[in-house]
Amino acid sequence: MDIYLPAGFKMCRGIAELSNTCLERAKRIKACVGGVLQRQDWNILCYCYKYRKPRLTLEECLSWKESLGKLLSNKHGLYAFRAFLKSEFSEENLAFYLACEDYKNTKSTAKLPCKATRIYEEFIGSEAPREVNIDYETRDITQANLNSPTASCFDMAQYRIYILMEKDCYPRFLRSAAYRNLVNQLTTKSAKARSKKAPTTRTPCEEDKPK
Repeated sequence: MDIYLPAGFKMCRGIAELSNTCLERAKRIKACVGGVLQRQDWNILCYCYKYRKPRLTLEECLSWKESLGKLLSNKHGLYAFRAFLKSEFSEENLAFYLACEDYKNTKSTAKLPCKATRIYEEFIGSEAPREVNIDYETRDITQANLNSPTASCFDMAQYRIYILMEKDCYPRFLRSAAYRNLVNQLTTKSAKARSKKAPTTRTPCEEDKPK
């Protein structure tokens, strides 16, 4: 039997047409999943700090507060920041930044066009699966640069994303409970290590006293 639908009828409704109850439930589910991912990522992170060499030090961890560049240049810091962004479902900005760093370090110029196209399609194009948030002017300039790819064709877009992370994700990372707990754990370990190395004072015995 044929079924005739009215013109303009859609089988699937958009998210805007969902009830408030459904939307609130979806938000709660996302928050719960995010919390689970954050705990898992930070458990893995602490495990790696415990068994990987060299281990993370308190000085390293505190140096992450100096700047985003300082954080990203430290292998432990980069791992921690990535784990934090995964827990917030916003890892694409860091992934794009790192892809641009890898692209700029490409030694063979013959590989630049292929790499440039792959980065553009993954992070910048209109149907990019991990689209980053950049303005239209930067997007257009980057697209034009792909006509003659050079090592600097993503510089403007990469800079925009770096500033975005510096103003948004980076401060949230420093305020996160996971980072504060990590600092507290390393502070406690550092204090215990210093107390073990400190010389113990002994009260002289009677026979030690000069006659």
